[in-house]
Amino acid sequence: MTDQKNTPPPLRPASTVILVREKNKELEVYLLRRSTKSGFMGGLYVFPGGVADSEDFGFASWSPYIDMEQELIERQLGGFAFPKEDVLGFSIAAIRETLEEAGVFIASGIGKTKRDVEDVCTFRLKRDLPKSWFRTKIMKEDWTLSFSSLGRWSHWITPKLMKKRFDTRFFIVFMPENQTCVPDDMETKHGIWLTPHKALEQNLKERVPLSPPTVVTLTQLLKFNNFHELKQEMQTRSWGDPIAPRLVPSSNGPVIIEPWDPMYNTDQKINMSNLSEKVLPPCSNFSRIWCDKDVWKPVDI
Repeated sequence: MTDQKNTPPPLRPASTVILVREKNKELEVYLLRRSTKSGFMGGLYVFPGGVADSEDFGFASWSPYIDMEQELIERQLGGFAFPKEDVLGFSIAAIRETLEEAGVFIASGIGKTKRDVEDVCTFRLKRDLPKSWFRTKIMKEDWTLSFSSLGRWSHWITPKLMKKRFDTRFFIVFMPENQTCVPDDMETKHGIWLTPHKALEQNLKERVPLSPPTVVTLTQLLKFNNFHELKQEMQTRSWGDPIAPRLVPSSNGPVIIEPWDPMYNTDQKINMSNLSEKVLPPCSNFSRIWCDKDVWKPVDI
């Protein structure tokens, strides 16, 4: 008989969107603070995103409302061990969740105006919408979802010891013109645009506490100096190997061990002492993140 206590929670498909814009010749990303009532990453700043619903899948019904043919979708957004049906569902979820949580609509339509876009962004704030509301609205009003705006960034698998686990694709999208981010005030309570450097600084100062994948992603973005460099990266970037961190419990606060850590694949005991003395300066490269009183801080080995 399987020991249910030691069985990790099942993985749920999810999508996250890194919204990027250029301001004063610097790259900025949009971060949302999750509600403290949330059962996952509550109170932390993350990118817009959430679970892929059954309504997000089904190429035959969605294909008239997407700006790319299936072959091109697979070429631009697919990858090894990423079934084409999943590519569609995760991509739909990415666009839907960005609308629901951040009020940004990655779509267009013949004859559609800025007011039409604003109406959709306002409609998503209605309480008690049915799960199928997004699918119904897109098809009824003949919108075209902008898959061509999506780029691959990374593939994350939540650590086995966490209470909720997700198989998440991190997409990257340039902020659409003439739109404004507005949190939904349900799942997300506050939104802010920051450069990756500033966000990492604010995290260590405990002013903008970030989730561990957000810390990693912002650190990855540090190497891009401008829009042009990031656009070039998006043209050739693949999902890469899944990032499946380990969570190591500790009386001092848990530590996440990333796959590139030298002790990731060993059974040796991880040294969890003096973690407060090992906290790294903001924007440092790292392979471990320590949860210090609900703030995740990169630490040295």
